Amino acid sequence: MFNSLGNFLNLTTFGESHGKAYGGIINNFPAGLEINFDKIQYELDRRKPGQSAIVTQRKESDTVQFLSGIFEGKTTGTPIGFLIENENQKSKDYDHIAASYRPSHADFTYDQKFGIRDYRGGGKSSARETINWVVAGALARQLLPKIEINAYVSSVGEIFCEKPYQALDFSKTESNEVRCPDTETAGKMISKIKEIKKQGNTIGGTITCVIKNVPVGIGEPVFSKLQAELAKAMLNINACKGFEYGSGFCGAKMTGSEHNDEFNPDFTTKSNLSGGIQGGISNGMDIYFRVAFKPVATILRLQESVDRYGNAVTVEGKGRHDPCVVPRAVPIVENLAAFVLADLFLISKTRNINQF
Repeated sequence: MFNSLGNFLNLTTFGESHGKAYGGIINNFPAGLEINFDKIQYELDRRKPGQSAIVTQRKESDTVQFLSGIFEGKTTGTPIGFLIENENQKSKDYDHIAASYRPSHADFTYDQKFGIRDYRGGGKSSARETINWVVAGALARQLLPKIEINAYVSSVGEIFCEKPYQALDFSKTESNEVRCPDTETAGKMISKIKEIKKQGNTIGGTITCVIKNVPVGIGEPVFSKLQAELAKAMLNINACKGFEYGSGFCGAKMTGSEHNDEFNPDFTTKSNLSGGIQGGISNGMDIYFRVAFKPVATILRLQESVDRYGNAVTVEGKGRHDPCVVPRAVPIVENLAAFVLADLFLISKTRNINQF
């Protein structure tokens, strides 16, 4: 139950960072959709480690194998099972923290909750879990071909992309290793991450996501509001610390006359401070939101901590880790957003027989 995402379109996952494999089962995926497997692998390649000098150097092919639910290239309507094998574990890098708790990690809470934990790479708490989410989201994107989803790194530490998303060329997002479509800002971000990495430290940042061409009517009016489902998905990403959409926290400083989106005769709005969502339901305007990520908790420096018995210990991160999580989190944000939209889209098709 608690390893699942989605209301109707449902993903249940398994796997640990240093186990044999990750994988999942997707239920209620409609039959008859011809699948582009290259697009799925492309999204996995965007997320995988070892892409550049500013991410973890763990080497994984991250090749997905589909085990069920697809026949002759088309979905069958039965559960879609998939598997991604782990190929490059170095479990010895974690022997030193078998009984110690790393600051700001899940070590302590997992031990207290379950009475046992897989300390190798964080086990189930590892961000490698997100590989499952990218597979599901990449499939979901193919259910919604007209919807455009573009995420990008909008800040690293105190370095911000000052341009509004409307002024950016999203085709440039993949042109640099930090995934910021503003070339000048990207250069500053990359330099900052490299500087932080040399210090054995880490740094946080934000990702902005823009979703275009969403039809009116996606989302439910009470407990499955579109923004709430997006927020839930994003806040489940490892290291995520915050979510805002539309005007976000800036809206709290405004008056109603400043904030209201006035209608045009064609039912578009003159402004879009609502972020494309009103009453929990998409209104046809661009949906945009921002996700904040903390610095990666594993740092290659000595830190004071305690072991499971309460004794004082010194811990130091070892192995291969991201100095900044946001470049690799961009495809995770995009594909989770796609999964949420596909889930609510399928639900909406049952709510009004004349819609869509």
